[in-house]
Amino acid sequence: MDLAELRGVRVPRTLDEAWLQPGEAWLAGGSWLYSTPQPHLRGLVDLTGLGWPAVETSPGTDGTGLAIGATCTVAGLLAGTAPWTADPRRASVAALVRRCADAFLMSFKVQEVATVGGNICLGLPAGAMTSLAVALDARATLLAAGDGARVVPVADLVTGPGRTDRRPDELLRGLEVDAAALTATYAVRTLSLTPVGRSAAVVTGRLDPPSGTCAISVTAATDRPVVLRFGALPGADELAAAVAGIAAERWYADPHGAPDWRAHVTGVLAREVLDELHAGTREVAA
Repeated sequence: MDLAELRGVRVPRTLDEAWLQPGEAWLAGGSWLYSTPQPHLRGLVDLTGLGWPAVETSPGTDGTGLAIGATCTVAGLLAGTAPWTADPRRASVAALVRRCADAFLMSFKVQEVATVGGNICLGLPAGAMTSLAVALDARATLLAAGDGARVVPVADLVTGPGRTDRRPDELLRGLEVDAAALTATYAVRTLSLTPVGRSAAVVTGRLDPPSGTCAISVTAATDRPVVLRFGALPGADELAAAVAGIAAERWYADPHGAPDWRAHVTGVLAREVLDELHAGTREVAA
């Protein structure tokens, strides 16, 4: 879609040049920005001019983690993690990235431009990069002019449909993922009302081998991410009780699914995720 009201696009080369002037908005991939009229905008600030790395290693206290730039495209993230499929320690997280990327209702052409940061900042319940970041326990780094950086877990950054904890003057710089998340075991289940429709429920499970802790994350079915944490792999009844304990107002309603249906199918998907994680531990023990 043409944004006929625009008067120009700025391409900053330094962070000092990237802060917004009245009537401007930040542009990353533009896959959403150009999909709907923006009559209030008079200018765009193209963040790709800052040259932020897409995917790079990030030293941490628990080993080498991962840093994902906010302007990293979905295709770029897939390319950066694709070699991990041949590494037994990271094959599970590579599969997680692929499954979350495929949960997008988009063509491969859109994956070439849609960005990780843009998808998260939209705050959409079905935001596939939100599902991924929450499963990874990723942290978002937010920058403000002259105000340093603020770090927020992505699970807390998205606060509702189209709402986030990002302040109007804050810029998402990128995501940080700890090393432990890259060697954890994952299971993913998604469900839609139609074969190629928007996800109505996404459930991810994560098992950290050293500690034995487990996290089951629910997105798309709820208005904001919900993370259920356990000290060890839970039993089926314990998991069912945790899912049933999700507050009624959290279940999301839109044309892609009713709240009660979403609550029900989430319980089914969560049980399937749990069964897969249990099966993986039995295979390792054998």
